[in-house]
Amino acid sequence: MKITYYGHASLGIEVGGKNIIVDPFITGNPKAAGIDINSLKADYILVTHAHGDHVLDVETIAKNTNAVIVSNAEIATYYGSKGFNSHPMNHGGSWKFDFGRVKYVNAIHSSSFPDGTYGGNPGGFVIEGEHKNIYIAGDTALTYDMKLIPLRTELDLVILPIGDNFTMDVEDAIIASDFLECDKILGYHFDTFGYIEINHEEAIRKFFDKGKDLMLLEIGESIEL
Repeated sequence: MKITYYGHASLGIEVGGKNIIVDPFITGNPKAAGIDINSLKADYILVTHAHGDHVLDVETIAKNTNAVIVSNAEIATYYGSKGFNSHPMNHGGSWKFDFGRVKYVNAIHSSSFPDGTYGGNPGGFVIEGEHKNIYIAGDTALTYDMKLIPLRTELDLVILPIGDNFTMDVEDAIIASDFLECDKILGYHFDTFGYIEINHEEAIRKFFDKGKDLMLLEIGESIEL
């Protein structure tokens, strides 16, 4: 499994011979100017919630690739009504796709499209690939629901927001990693706006002091599990 960071909360995942884009907000992020969305491959687009900083480039990428948009029922219906391929899910439900099993899990946040359309309840995704399992939290507060995930799935990596103000901060993300029983963390949803700027060295040290590995990738940088 290969994971590429496209800035903010946008990710590319290669798993099982398929390409997945998560929450594409790229053209609206000046720090991601080096990423050409027209060159991105996507068989699936996973959307955690409907906010503009998570859905901005969904339609362009879907038009370019004919990708299936996977999200909650309201978001999937929103895009389906526009003629896009979509797969609706809801909290606690899972589906076996051709790259692995995906479960849509709880997140504590809000969700509406930039045009004001209701975006359903926000969520995160647990992806069980052939060899590795990951959790993508989406935008969320720290929640006890995270304790439920390792009861079913042994995680190899957790992807957590750490920017504070709109989501968890670093300290809450450390607790979240305890709840999730995973000490390998990829941080995201930080530095894009003034509200969510963080001290990188301090964040990494705080995780290290708890025996955990926090990775903060440069935009366009990848890791392999």
